[in-house]
Amino acid sequence: MLDKNSSVPLWEQLDEILKGKIERKVWQPGDIISSENELCKEFSISRMTARSVITRLVQQGLLYRVPGKGTFVAEPKIHTEPLAYMGIREQLEKKGYKITTKVVENALVMPPTRIEKILKLDKPTTVYYIERIRYIDNKPLSIHRSYLKQLFNPPILHDRLDKEQLCRILKDDYNIVPTSTKETLELIFANEDQAEKLGVEESYPLLYLQDTRYHIDTIIEYTEVFFKGDKLRINFEYKG
Repeated sequence: MLDKNSSVPLWEQLDEILKGKIERKVWQPGDIISSENELCKEFSISRMTARSVITRLVQQGLLYRVPGKGTFVAEPKIHTEPLAYMGIREQLEKKGYKITTKVVENALVMPPTRIEKILKLDKPTTVYYIERIRYIDNKPLSIHRSYLKQLFNPPILHDRLDKEQLCRILKDDYNIVPTSTKETLELIFANEDQAEKLGVEESYPLLYLQDTRYHIDTIIEYTEVFFKGDKLRINFEYKG
């Protein structure tokens, strides 16, 4: 029960209790939790307090709401390192997940103006464009779109991209190894194309990672990745 004589606010006490049920697996992923009314009766609190705590846990990705049905316990997020540290496929396979890849496109294309500027192309020219969808346990997790300057020959084989990391292919087959990487990460909302490929609704929250790789001062690759925002947590660690 909540201690109404404590200096700790009631909402904070309830927050800890509900988190504890999730952490101790009293509530399993996919379980429906107590309704706001039930929490009000059980803990003798206002509906506003119950609603604020549930909303907070939804925003943290611990719970999710289904309109007309209730609030459910979310699957735990997958913790990974930045892609500059290790490719997402390799990281997840080391954690024991079954990872598969679908190659959507692998071709020479004239890049959009935005990509020309990112790659710092001196004149309009074709680049390699590779688009893949990663699946975890047969469910779509992320879309990967890579643009590479024509620094290698022959072209990358389609069937290799199904099974291997792009960075590994570039290193082993073409001796292309970046000397530095710049990454940016932000929250966006899925457009129609992204939503269809990831099996979610439009405006679904996505983690948008932009990864620019250099060899000395020359950009050799630009990749953008769209992750389902509720499935992944990327950990950044810096050591002095």
